[in-house]
Amino acid sequence: MGVSTAKIRRHVIIKGRVQGVNFRNATKQEADQLGIVGWVKNLEDGRVEAMFEGTPDAMQRLIEWCKRGPPAAEVEEVRVAPESAASVLIRFQVIR
Repeated sequence: MGVSTAKIRRHVIIKGRVQGVNFRNATKQEADQLGIVGWVKNLEDGRVEAMFEGTPDAMQRLIEWCKRGPPAAEVEEVRVAPESAASVLIRFQVIR
C-alpha cells in the first residue's frame, strides 16, 4: 500500500498571538513548499482562519507547523474541521 494522494480539505482556526507576527505570509510559504492550496486570513477577533487542501501527509505537516507558527507567534490553540474537497482552489493565497 502506498501513500494516499487523494486530496483532503481542512478548515483551520488558530488562536493566540498570531496577528502582527507574519503568521499569514509564513503559512503561505509553508503551504507552497508542501504543495497545499487554499487561503489564510486574519479575523477581527485576533485569530487566524485558513482553508487548506492537499494530500493527507502534507496536511498533517502543515497543521503541525500551525501549532508552532513563525518564531514570533504564540499559538494557544489550533482547531481543525474536515471539509469536503470539491475544489476550485488552485493556489495558496493570503487574504488581506
